[in-house]
Amino acid sequence: MADTSKSPQGTALPGNNVPPAAEPVAGGAAGLPPHPFAGMHRSPHPHYVRKVAAVVVVLVCAFWLQGLARNKNLAWGTVGDYFFDHSIMEGLERTVIITVVSIAIAVVLGAVLANMRLSANSVLRGAAGAYVWFFRSMPLLVLLILVYNFSLIYPALGLGVPFGPQFFDVDTKNLVQPVTAAIIAFGLQQAAYTSEVLRAAILSVPNGQREAATALGMSNIRTLRRIVFPQALRMAVPPIANESINLLKSTSLVAFISVPDLLYSVQQIYNSNFQVIPLLIVASLWYMIIVSVMSVGQTLLERTLRNTPGRSGAQPKAIEVDQP
Repeated sequence: MADTSKSPQGTALPGNNVPPAAEPVAGGAAGLPPHPFAGMHRSPHPHYVRKVAAVVVVLVCAFWLQGLARNKNLAWGTVGDYFFDHSIMEGLERTVIITVVSIAIAVVLGAVLANMRLSANSVLRGAAGAYVWFFRSMPLLVLLILVYNFSLIYPALGLGVPFGPQFFDVDTKNLVQPVTAAIIAFGLQQAAYTSEVLRAAILSVPNGQREAATALGMSNIRTLRRIVFPQALRMAVPPIANESINLLKSTSLVAFISVPDLLYSVQQIYNSNFQVIPLLIVASLWYMIIVSVMSVGQTLLERTLRNTPGRSGAQPKAIEVDQP
C-alpha cells in the first residue's frame, strides 16, 4: 500500500513517514497553542486621569506665573534696572573665575589622589585616604574661614634646609588674599569628592582590559592614559558635573570673607537702596542662567564621549595594519 504522507506544499511523497503539517491556528504559529490573548483587542483607553492632571498642572503654573508678574513687591522694574549693573557683572565674573579655577584644581588633584588610593604602596594609599577623610569631614564654611586666616597659623612660609639656612620666605598675610583663599578652600575640598568619583570610575573598568594592554606590551602609564582614563571619564563626567554645579552655588559663601562675588555685590547694592527682594531675584536669575549653561555643556560633553570609538553606537574606524 502506497504511503499517503504529503510534503509541506501538500504533495504526496512516496516512502516519507513524516506526518503532515498541522493547519494554521488562529492567533498562534502552526503547531503551537494559541496565545491566551489571541483574538482580544485593546479597548481604547482615553487616559482621563492623565489629561485632567496635565490640565491642573498647566493651570497651577499659569496662576503662579500670573501672581509673580502682578506682584508689586517683586518690583520687576528694579530687577531690569540692576540686571546688567556694572558691579553685578564684575561679581558674576569673579564667581565664574572662582568656580572654574576650583574645578580645575579639583580634577587634577582628584586624579592624583585617586591613583594614590589605588596604589600598591601603603604609604601613598594611607596619605590619600587621610586627605579625603579630613576634607570630607571639614565643613566648607569653616574651611573657608580657616584658609582666609591662614596667616594667624603660619605668619610666613619659607624654603630652606631643615635646621639650616633659609633661602627665602613669604609673608602669608600678603600671599593669601580673599579670592586666593576661596579658590584654595573650594579646590582642596572639591578634590576630595572628585577623587572618590574618579576612583570608583577607574575600578569599574574591567581588569581584562588592563591585562590585554599589558599583554600588548603597554606600560602602566600608557595603559592608564589610553585605556583606563578614557573609559573612566565617561562614567565620571555626570557626577563631577553635578558637583561642579553645587560648587558654583556654594561660592556664595565667599561673602563671609568679603570676596566681591555675585551675592556680595547684590548685598552691597540692597544695603544702600533697601531693595532686598528685587536684588536677590537678580542674583537668583544669574545663578540659574549659569547652571543652565553648565547643564548644556555637560550634555554636549557626555554626547561627545558617548560617540567616541569603543562605545556602542559609535562609528568604528578602519584599523591600519602595517604591511611587512
